[in-house]
Amino acid sequence: MLSRIYIKNFALIDTLDVSLNNGLQVITGETGAGKSIILGALRLILGERADVKSISKAEEKSVVETEFALNNQFKKFFIENDLDYELQTIIRREILPSGKSRAFINDVPVTLDILKELSSQLIDIHSQFETSNLFTSEYQFKIIDGLSENKKIIDDYQQAFSAFQNLNTLLKKLKTQLSETNKESDYKDFLLNELEELKLDDVDYEDIQNQLSIQENAGMISENVGQILSRFHQEEIGILSFFNEAKAKLSKIAGISTSFAELDQRLETSFVDLKDIISELEHEAEKLEINPENLLVLTELNNKINALFLKHNVSDINELIEIRNELAGDQRGASELEAQIIETEENIAEKEKSLQVLAEKLSKNRKKNVPVFIKKAEGLLKKLGLEKARVDIELQDAEEFNQFGKENIQLLFQANSGFPLKPIQTAISGGERSRVMLAVKKIIAESDELPTLILDEIDTGVSGKVAEEIGNLMREMSEDMQLIVISHLAQVAAKGNDNYKVVKQDIAGKTQSTIISLSDEEKLNEIAQLLSGSKITEAALAQAKELIG
Repeated sequence: MLSRIYIKNFALIDTLDVSLNNGLQVITGETGAGKSIILGALRLILGERADVKSISKAEEKSVVETEFALNNQFKKFFIENDLDYELQTIIRREILPSGKSRAFINDVPVTLDILKELSSQLIDIHSQFETSNLFTSEYQFKIIDGLSENKKIIDDYQQAFSAFQNLNTLLKKLKTQLSETNKESDYKDFLLNELEELKLDDVDYEDIQNQLSIQENAGMISENVGQILSRFHQEEIGILSFFNEAKAKLSKIAGISTSFAELDQRLETSFVDLKDIISELEHEAEKLEINPENLLVLTELNNKINALFLKHNVSDINELIEIRNELAGDQRGASELEAQIIETEENIAEKEKSLQVLAEKLSKNRKKNVPVFIKKAEGLLKKLGLEKARVDIELQDAEEFNQFGKENIQLLFQANSGFPLKPIQTAISGGERSRVMLAVKKIIAESDELPTLILDEIDTGVSGKVAEEIGNLMREMSEDMQLIVISHLAQVAAKGNDNYKVVKQDIAGKTQSTIISLSDEEKLNEIAQLLSGSKITEAALAQAKELIG
């Protein structure tokens, strides 16, 4: 249950600190006193968007803190989210002057998603303006599933349905990929064959360029190499003869000084290098062969490679090999996609079988409990002054699975006898909405494990005997949960186990709202004031005492 509310620097609230108890907690106060401000602060605990405009003192942060008395059923949530579990758990939301907000559970920073997940299991706030929830399939399924004790089945079903949707999304994606792959397949096949024909792994592009250059310039090479070798080997005036003569003369003077010895050694080394160069030139001259056929083959190969460079916008063989491997991978990818599609379709079929079994269980339990809902709802509506009202829940098979099974739901309503039942959104009037919603909340409360429910002026527009019955109904609901009610009805306030009043006052020239706990005497006077207005009469006091009982 919600055991404490602390609010600081939020709208008209400077500081508010109130402790709450179990049972029926009734909050009253004049219009504009600040009840909606308190609810707005509590909605931050439910993870709603924070607004920096809510900060009263712009230079200070705004704080909303709630304390909940928990039982061990929540321990699993804390363990799964790596949070400190405390029987008295504190949930806090802070709005910083910068506009950023922070959330904490037992002083551990958490995301808004985690905050919402926990707080939604602890508290539900229902306003008189939110009766449109009653018109949604989600809420209508919640009513009948609560009565049918379908919680475990619906949890299992929705997990399976989520997996089913993910598989269908995956299947659609895979089929799109395969379709795109197939569109490009022929062209990619052509490109791949073109690259594979060249046997790129065996191609040495630099060697091809070298061989081609030699073949194209073979005549010039042969002529120049011949002239070089002739000049080297020419008797008497050849380079080798000159080198031998120079070497012999330098050897004679090498012993005169170290300088000549060093020069003699350098000349010897150069002579060895020169003979090596001559030997390699002779070797190259022997290899040189003008081969027109070889030149043609090399030219064709070089042209093909250069054409591929241009086509694929690359400049070396390794890049072509990468493109070839990628294309080969794409072709294998098509086969892999087909295999994935088959596997995904098989998984979908298996998941459909599981969903069908769970959907049938849900439907069976729901249909079994529709009469239970009708009896409970019509009995409650009769107490609330809608003696002729009739309700029904219509369940129809759906063509496809949805979030709640394989059927659609329609809550039917009729307030007057002699007229057919119609979908509730078209049949209910504004004056009937609050009473129907209260009856529904009462039915849900009997089966829901929600610890705390806050009803915000859900009793608006009723009086007299109906108001008395609403008070009795709320008191009865509070036996199964903590029920916090914001009301203007004396009949409801009289049924409160504990009563509070929101007041607005001027402090140091500034309007501030806060909440006070009422003593028995203050409760009596508040109920009398609700009955008679600002001036409390003896008759109002007497009637208030009678209402309290």
